[in-house]
Amino acid sequence: MTKARVHVRLPTNLYARLCEAADKSGESQAHIVEQALRAWFDPDSKATLEARLLKRLDAFDLRQSAIEREVSFTFEALCHYVLYWLTRTEPIPDGERDAAHALGKRRFDYFIRQVATQLNRD
Repeated sequence: MTKARVHVRLPTNLYARLCEAADKSGESQAHIVEQALRAWFDPDSKATLEARLLKRLDAFDLRQSAIEREVSFTFEALCHYVLYWLTRTEPIPDGERDAAHALGKRRFDYFIRQVATQLNRD
């Protein structure tokens, strides 16, 4: 296939960038300019890339929404459990409060250690 010869004048800074890109990629300057002109005259090729990117971003958004929904359900279930537990548990008599608080602190510390162990394992 024969190719037509075209002579163009480029600003110095643009020509320097073209030379730098050609040196880095190992492609000829003519090939880079040819690819740029193809992209200019065929915007659908660029739009296709943007469409694929948008499709992936939409899928990511859907997955993120599902995760947020599940976390919201989990949090709501925990809130209802705590509310139920607090409304069904009898108050502790004054004489037993210190012992109950100490037991509660030990249980809470154990719980936190277990959560930290699980988080460190992952």
